[in-house]
Amino acid sequence: MSEKQKNEHKRKYGWVDKWVKMTGERARIDAKANKTYIVYEKDGKLVKEFPNGDIAPLNKDGES
Repeated sequence: MSEKQKNEHKRKYGWVDKWVKMTGERARIDAKANKTYIVYEKDGKLVKEFPNGDIAPLNKDGES
């Protein structure tokens, strides 16, 4: 892989990737503590992730 290709994957503000990852981890911790779920996009579709690790699609009407 050329040096140019390696640099293309880096953001101008590299700390953003770390911050986003930490925010997602914190959301999982809070959801588990409050016995609720988090919603995020996976493969172009919205999904719910429950504290036990189960992942369910989120339908258009907001219910799974």
